[in-house]
Amino acid sequence: MATAVYLNSASSNPFQATKGKYAAQSVRAVPIRVLSVGKKRSRELQLMVDEYAEKIKYYCSFEDVQIRPNPRNARDQRAQVDDEDAAMMNHIRSDDWVVMLDERGQDIRSEEMAELIGNAGNMGASRLSFCIGGPYGHGRKMRERANKSIKLSSLVLNHQIALLVLMEQLYRSWTILKGQNYHH
Repeated sequence: MATAVYLNSASSNPFQATKGKYAAQSVRAVPIRVLSVGKKRSRELQLMVDEYAEKIKYYCSFEDVQIRPNPRNARDQRAQVDDEDAAMMNHIRSDDWVVMLDERGQDIRSEEMAELIGNAGNMGASRLSFCIGGPYGHGRKMRERANKSIKLSSLVLNHQIALLVLMEQLYRSWTILKGQNYHH
């Protein structure tokens, strides 16, 4: 079990802690997994996702899982959503804390995302799984399984844009938890 380390503010390390709600307490670094339904990513998008993944890995274990859209080539939307839903559920363990990204989810600020990540480990979750659905959203099983449903914007985002925004917010959340200067 990894525990977050708070660095001396006199350090020249770019990840140094200076202030923040969690700076005086231990935040258990729960592994984070992002599950996203979608076609092969463009090279440019994958480079940006990888860049944020490397930054996040400084704080916790991180995994990016791509799930093939419409795995059985269903001809109707409902069947497609159900198939994608089943494929995503195969990657979720019973002790995961599941956050579903959904256009109808709760609108949260960056500080609240940081609090969600900080509290997950302290609530006993073994892993945080963030789930991004395909073009028609999430199915019934995911909606029932999710511990929390959030939206990244009041605008509807393409799943690839949602992935990039999520990655940046995960990194921002850790800098908030560590009291680093990235978030203003």
